[in-house]
Amino acid sequence: MNKNQLARILSDVASGNLSVENARKRLEHLDYENIDFAQIDHHRTLRKGFPEVIFGQGKTTAQIIGIMEKMIPNEDIILITRLNPEKAKKITASFHDTQYFEDAKLLWHKSHEPEKTGIGKVLIISAGTSDIPVAREAFLTAKAMGNDVEAVFDIGVAGIHRLFAHQKKIRQASVIIVVAGMEGALPSVVAGMVKAPVIAVPTSIGYGTSFGGMTALLGMLNSCSSNIAVVNIDNGFGAGYMASAINHISVA
Repeated sequence: MNKNQLARILSDVASGNLSVENARKRLEHLDYENIDFAQIDHHRTLRKGFPEVIFGQGKTTAQIIGIMEKMIPNEDIILITRLNPEKAKKITASFHDTQYFEDAKLLWHKSHEPEKTGIGKVLIISAGTSDIPVAREAFLTAKAMGNDVEAVFDIGVAGIHRLFAHQKKIRQASVIIVVAGMEGALPSVVAGMVKAPVIAVPTSIGYGTSFGGMTALLGMLNSCSSNIAVVNIDNGFGAGYMASAINHISVA
């Protein structure tokens, strides 16, 4: 439940259009709701500004649908991450207003488009084409959270002149997410060009000694650029969420 929904309930009680008993019923699960296999945090939107996100990997389709049925009456938008196409097909058949993005393995349910509330622009950069699925997860997450988001793909250090062609766009961004596999060098280069915070996302893309993204992760953690923070391997969602949190901090 968001602040506007809560305010409407309180206003309806004050005006006499809603009884105290009916308001109590609507607020009965304001903190959380136990549905046996999940305890849904309905209070999260009020507390953090965005609803609980459903992690699709490891959950059955029935469990995801059960959680969504309880969340939809209370939330304007719901995100499901790490969702495979088979589960997504069943979920989209069960609910209207859903859209599945197979490249990002992300599905959202929206009652309307999220209002842009971020103070600046979030820019997503991928080092290679193979890194795009993780970059897209970051892009869609940040967009769902009310940010102005733009993306530039395949401008890694193997052809660094491609990066420099986007210098103006890079310098104008409030927050930058850089997604890279292999040796993970691109975030350091980008961070050296700007004063904005750079969120580095290592991916599991690479040959044997990339160790499933460990080489990129360690390279990013050891960056000499001071304005870099690093999320976990392939964690585009975490990067998009953190970028949104930064982009919603007012300087006023």
